[in-house]
Amino acid sequence: MGHKQRVVKNSVWYIAVISMAAGMAGLLYGYDTAVISGAIGFLQELYGLSPFMEGFVISSIMIGGIIGVGISGYLGDIFGRRKILMAAAVIFSISSILSALVNSVEMLIAARIFGGLGIGLASSLAVTYITECAPPAIRGRLSSMYQLFTVLGISSTYFVNLAVANAGTHSWGIETGWRWMLGYGMIPSLLFFITLLFVPESPRFLIKKGKDQEALSILRRINDKQTADLEMKAIKLSITTETNSSMLRLFQPGLRKALGVGIFLALFNQVIGMNAITYYGPEIFKSVGFKNNTEFVATSLVGVVQLISTIAAVFLIDRAGRKRLMAIGSSLMAFFMLLIGGVFFFNITGPWLIIFIIGFTAAFCISMGPIPWIMIPEIFPNHLRARAVGLTTMFLWGANWAIGQFTPMLLSGLGGAYTFWTFAVINVICFIFVMTIVPETKNKSLEEIEQFWTPNKKDTRKLSV
Repeated sequence: MGHKQRVVKNSVWYIAVISMAAGMAGLLYGYDTAVISGAIGFLQELYGLSPFMEGFVISSIMIGGIIGVGISGYLGDIFGRRKILMAAAVIFSISSILSALVNSVEMLIAARIFGGLGIGLASSLAVTYITECAPPAIRGRLSSMYQLFTVLGISSTYFVNLAVANAGTHSWGIETGWRWMLGYGMIPSLLFFITLLFVPESPRFLIKKGKDQEALSILRRINDKQTADLEMKAIKLSITTETNSSMLRLFQPGLRKALGVGIFLALFNQVIGMNAITYYGPEIFKSVGFKNNTEFVATSLVGVVQLISTIAAVFLIDRAGRKRLMAIGSSLMAFFMLLIGGVFFFNITGPWLIIFIIGFTAAFCISMGPIPWIMIPEIFPNHLRARAVGLTTMFLWGANWAIGQFTPMLLSGLGGAYTFWTFAVINVICFIFVMTIVPETKNKSLEEIEQFWTPNKKDTRKLSV
């Protein structure tokens, strides 16, 4: 154990830089998630959007996201994780510019679908890349960089929205302000692209391509020489002993369970209600009496709590464990969703809504926010990881689309109380699934986790469930 701590200490700065560079993919997802919440009110007034079209403007980016994650694994296995991440940054930058220049809602939807392609490519490959580089003892902490940068993008963008909204009159916001909100998206995409110029390719990808010496050099910078040599052997053994890399392997005994766990984590990362608050926060606060841009101030406060809670999660994940945090978080989220629904049912004043949403947000950010992004790439074997993560993340983006599309229709049809009580029930279901089917992967190497799913090899490497 002392040796492992020394290895981490010697390599922590190098691997931290790699993880933060890849994690900046979260800035793209975070920026778009938050910026559209500020723009949608202006767009609704400009184009007279129905609840369905309001949802479609927001959810359209997820259509591109589903396509992006669907092809990310194949492209990542052919061209490498790093090159595809760089391509994703370019795509999102172009989309941001187009979104700011459109003159119809149809053109805006098309630009957002194109931007979703870039975010989808980046979302699955970023966590795959970090997982393949990180040492087991701090893999959870480093893999949470994606979620940390997502939340950083969300919270900072709330303040961008607030600044733009206050930069002119309401009429200016309807005609021009929202264009600046969307156009600023090119800034995080350029930052992401530039940082990727200074990081290496995934060592596991390099070994798959026969570039052993280049991979070994990277592994020795991540670990000490002895650990790197041992990991090199384990990776080569994992790759060479598995000749069947067909996606059909995921539906065979053993990996079939891994696929089920991955799909569960992907779905519940989205359907428990956080994105409903993120996408429609200002509109939700407006509905309980916030006005004169105070709805943007309230949403910005939620963003600050998101950032603080996610930073706390970075330090908790490898200590408390994935399973325990998800169980605690889902139970707290169910509780706060009940209270949020009560605000609407009993017509309670606005400040209580802020308090309850902050409680829900904090619980999400230490549990079902970052942990699915960490565990999904952990649970799949080397030869299938990129494509399996892409497939699983398609479910995540599909659920994301559904939340973006149908939340305004639910709020309009069911009302706030029953909408949020529905999310409370979903969180209870999440708690049950976490306790019954999700394993603990803390402190396990990727090769150890791979052995767990292999039939008839449930030995001392078995994960606790």
